[in-house]
Amino acid sequence: MTVLKGHLENRSSNCLRKYRMFFALGVLLLCTQIYLAYNFLALEHESQQGPGKVFSDENYSQNEEIGRRIKNTHQLKLPPDKVGSSHRTLNRNRTTRIKLDRSSLDFVPMCEVTGREAVSAITRAQSQKCKERIVNVTCLNQQNLLYPTKLQSSCPHSLGFVGTPTSLGCYKDDKISRLLPSYYAIFKSNNSPELCASVCLQSGFPFAGVEYSVECFCGKAEPQKISQLPDSSCDMKCPGNLKQSCGGYLTMNVFSTGIKSTVIDHIITLLSRNSSVKSVEEPPVRVAYLLTVNGRASRQVKRLISILYDPSHLFYIHVDARQDYMYRELLEVEKKCENKNVIVAKGTSLRHASIWGGASLLTTFLTSARQMLLHSSHWDFLVNLSESDYPIKTNVQLVEFLTANRGMNFVKSHGREVQRFLTKQGLDKTFVECEARMWRVGDRKLPRGIQIDGGSDWVALSRDFIEYVTDPHPDELVDGLLRIFRYTLLPAESFFHTVLRNSRFCDTYIDNNLHVTNWKRKLGCKCQYKAVVDWCGCSPNDFKVEDLSRIKNAAEKNLFFARKFEPIIDQRIIDAVENWLYPEMANSSNALMNIRGQDSYWQSLYHHKDSSPSVDDALLTVSDSLARLAYRRFGELDISKKAQLLEATSYFRENRFTGILVRAALHRFSMESSTLMADVPEHLEIFIQMRRNFSTSKSWLGKILSLSVNTDYDQKEQTFRNFLGSIGPLSNPVLTYEFDAAIVLPLNLSILWVDPLNRLADASFLQVDESTLMGYMKLELNEPLVAGVWHLYVVFEEKLIAKLNFLVVPLTYWQNRRISEEKSREINHNTQRIYHVNSDVARRWHNFLKPYALPEHPVNLESMQSKLVQDLEYWIDNLVTSRYNIGEVCDASSMGRRRKTSNANLKLLQRCVDTDWSSLSPDPKSDFRTLCHNRKESAR
Repeated sequence: MTVLKGHLENRSSNCLRKYRMFFALGVLLLCTQIYLAYNFLALEHESQQGPGKVFSDENYSQNEEIGRRIKNTHQLKLPPDKVGSSHRTLNRNRTTRIKLDRSSLDFVPMCEVTGREAVSAITRAQSQKCKERIVNVTCLNQQNLLYPTKLQSSCPHSLGFVGTPTSLGCYKDDKISRLLPSYYAIFKSNNSPELCASVCLQSGFPFAGVEYSVECFCGKAEPQKISQLPDSSCDMKCPGNLKQSCGGYLTMNVFSTGIKSTVIDHIITLLSRNSSVKSVEEPPVRVAYLLTVNGRASRQVKRLISILYDPSHLFYIHVDARQDYMYRELLEVEKKCENKNVIVAKGTSLRHASIWGGASLLTTFLTSARQMLLHSSHWDFLVNLSESDYPIKTNVQLVEFLTANRGMNFVKSHGREVQRFLTKQGLDKTFVECEARMWRVGDRKLPRGIQIDGGSDWVALSRDFIEYVTDPHPDELVDGLLRIFRYTLLPAESFFHTVLRNSRFCDTYIDNNLHVTNWKRKLGCKCQYKAVVDWCGCSPNDFKVEDLSRIKNAAEKNLFFARKFEPIIDQRIIDAVENWLYPEMANSSNALMNIRGQDSYWQSLYHHKDSSPSVDDALLTVSDSLARLAYRRFGELDISKKAQLLEATSYFRENRFTGILVRAALHRFSMESSTLMADVPEHLEIFIQMRRNFSTSKSWLGKILSLSVNTDYDQKEQTFRNFLGSIGPLSNPVLTYEFDAAIVLPLNLSILWVDPLNRLADASFLQVDESTLMGYMKLELNEPLVAGVWHLYVVFEEKLIAKLNFLVVPLTYWQNRRISEEKSREINHNTQRIYHVNSDVARRWHNFLKPYALPEHPVNLESMQSKLVQDLEYWIDNLVTSRYNIGEVCDASSMGRRRKTSNANLKLLQRCVDTDWSSLSPDPKSDFRTLCHNRKESAR
C-alpha cells in the first residue's frame, strides 16, 4: 500500500509539473498574441488617424510626444528613473514607406512618393489631374518647400524669441507642486530650450522649462525667486544640443517664450469689457452679413434675411457653385430688393464649390470679404452665417453691442490644451482638396515662432481686420499663414484666430463668436463626413422646441445667434424664437399660427431647371411616374405619357412630414396636337402620401413604435432625409427601429430580408437593450438589388412579430438621363444574382418563410424580363401605385379654372394658389416681395 501511495504521489507530481509547463506555455502564447494584437491595432489606429494621436519627438507638433496635462498643482508624473513603475515613451510614428505604382500615372512624378497616406490618396483619386496635384503637394512637403519653417509675431504682447529663448535661471522643482504646471511633454531624442520654448510659445504660455534632460514644462506664472538655484544645479545635457543644459533631477532651466505674462490678464479684461453699454453720442455700426449657403432650404434663407434685414446693413450671399436651385431663388431676392443691399455672388471667380472641412471654405470667405469691401465702404463689422443660423436677439440689441465694441474681433477659441487641439483638428497633417474631397497626404511641421489657435469658424470681424487679411499684398505673417491653411482641414476654424493672436490686432481678440451652438457629441461625432474627407469630424445638432429654454437662458449673455436650425427637423423652435424676439408681430396678427401657410413648410427636392447637383435617379424615376399617374386622371394613357415632371417638393405641416408634392405639365407640342387639351390642365400639382407598409402581431401591438426601410439616414438627427422614400437597385437601404421602453429586455431578434422573387437575401441578428431601444441596421449587399417589392420580417423566439415591405423601383433614368436598354438590362434585370447566405441559416429559415414570404402577386421571371424591355414605364407605374397614394390635385396653370371645359373633374379642380398645401400657395414666412421697401427697424 505504501509503495502504491508513493507511486501515486510521484505520478501526481509528474502530472502537476506537466500541467505547470503547459500552463506556462499557454501564458507565453497568450502574452505573445496580446503583444502582436497591440502592435497591429496601434498600426491600424495610425492608418485611420483621428483625434488623440501622440506627437513625435522629431517634431514637437507631430507624431511621438507624450503630452501630460498637470491638473492644478499636483504632479502627474515623476522623472522616468525615479518612479515605481517604468515610464515608456510610445512611438506612434509608424509611417510605413510604400512605393508608389507609377504605372497608374500618365505623368512623371517630381519626386519618389513613399508615404503610406500619400500613396493611398493618389491610388484612390480618380482623375489624373487630382493625382498629379496630390503628388506635387506631397513632394514639396517632403522637400520642406511647402510651408514656412518660422514666422514672426507682430503682437506686442507675444513677439516670441529669436534663436535661444531668454534664460531666467535654474530653479528647484517640487514633486507635488510643479514650477510650471500647465503642460508637460517628453522629447527623448531632441529636447532643447529652443524646442521646449517653441512648444510653449505655440501653446500660448509665457514660460518654458526643461528638466531631467528629456522633459519639457510650460506655465503661466514666473517661478518665485526663492526657488532659484545656482546654474550648476541644472547639470543634465540636452539630447537635442549637448552644449546646453536641460535641468536635472527636480531642477529646471526656465526660459521666457516671448509672451508677456500680463497677456492672460489682458484677455480677461477684454472679456469683462464686452458688456459695456454704447455711448449715446456714438453713431451705430453697420453690419455686413456674409451668408454662405448650400442645399435647397431657400425658404429658410429668405426667412433668415427677412428677420435680419435693415436698410443700413449689407447682405452678401455666396451660394455653393453646385446649387442651381438655391442660386436661382436668391437671385430673385436680389432682384426684388430695391435698396440694392442684397448682393448674390456671381461668376466662376466668385462662386466656389465647397465641401465640409474643405480648404475652399477659407477661399470662399476671403474672396467674398474682398467683394464686400469693394461694394460698400460704410459697414463696420462682418458677420458670417449659414442657412442653419438664426438670431436669438433683435437687430437693435446686436447693433448696440457691436457699437459698444467697435473695432473688436469676436472669435471662439477651442478652450482646451493647444497641443491636443492640434492633433484633434488635424493641423499637424497636410490635406489636399480635389475631386470634392480632402485627401490626407502626410505629416507636416507647423512654423515656429507664433501661437496657434482655433475653434469655431463663425466669427464677427472688424472692417480694419478684414482689410488686413484680404490685402492683395499681405505681410509675411498673413502670407505664411495663407500658405499653411491652403492645405489645412477646416481652415476657417483656425486662420483668423491665429492671425489675431500674432498680429497687431491681438488687443482686439475677444473669445466669443456671439453664437450658441447645439453640441451633442454622442450624436454629432459619427464620422458622417468620411465620404468627403480623410478624417473623422463632428458637427452640431439641430435645435428643437424642447431646447427653447436653453436659448432663452442666453438672454443675459453676449450671444446673438444660434445654430443649427432646420425646419425639416423642427420648425416650431424657429417660430418660438421669432415670437419671443418680436412678440408684437405675433400679437398684431391675433394668433400668428392661424395665418394660412404659417404652420407649413416646403422644401424642394427636384427642379427640372437644375443641372447641378445631380438628383438621385430613383427619386427622379418615382417623381416622373407620379407625374404620369396624375395626368392619367384626366385622359387616356396616351395623354399621361406626355406629362413632363417640373418639380418635387417635400411638404410639412404642424411640424410633421405630411407628403410629397409633384408639379407636372404637358409638353407644349402635345397640347397643340391633342383634341383633349381643353379637358386637361396644362399645369398641375398633386399631393402624394406613402401607403402604410408596416404591421405587427397582436401581442406586439404598441411595443414596436416604428419600423422603416429607406435611404439617406442621418445618424446625427436620427431620421431619414429621403422624404420620397425612393429606393433604386443601386441604393443602400437602412432599417430603422424604435421599441417602447416598457418592453422586457434584452431582446434577441432575427431580421430577414426577402427579395421580390421570394429568396432570402440576408438574415441579420439584432440585440436590443436599454441603450439601443432606437437604432438602425444596414443591408449589406454589394450587387444591385432586385427590382420589385421586398419584404422584411422581424422574428422573436421563432415567431413573426412584425413585417414590412418596401419598393425597389427599376430605374427609367441613369445619371439623370433616360436609361438605355443596355443599361436597363444591367441594372434593372438582376434576377439571376446569388445571395451569399450561410447554407445552415438558409435551411433554418426556409420552412419558416413559406407561409409569409410569398409575394402578393407571384413574379414570373419571363414576364419581368419582358417588362424591363418592352414597357418599363408601365411596370414602374404599377409598382408606384402600390406604394404611393395620389391625393388632392390642383390646377397650377396661370389661368386656373377659367377655361371652359366639359370635364367634370377639371371643373371642380381648385387653383393651387387657393389651397393650403400647394407649393404655390402663400408662405408668409419667406415672402420677400416687400422685404426691401425701405423698411425700418421699428417694424421689427
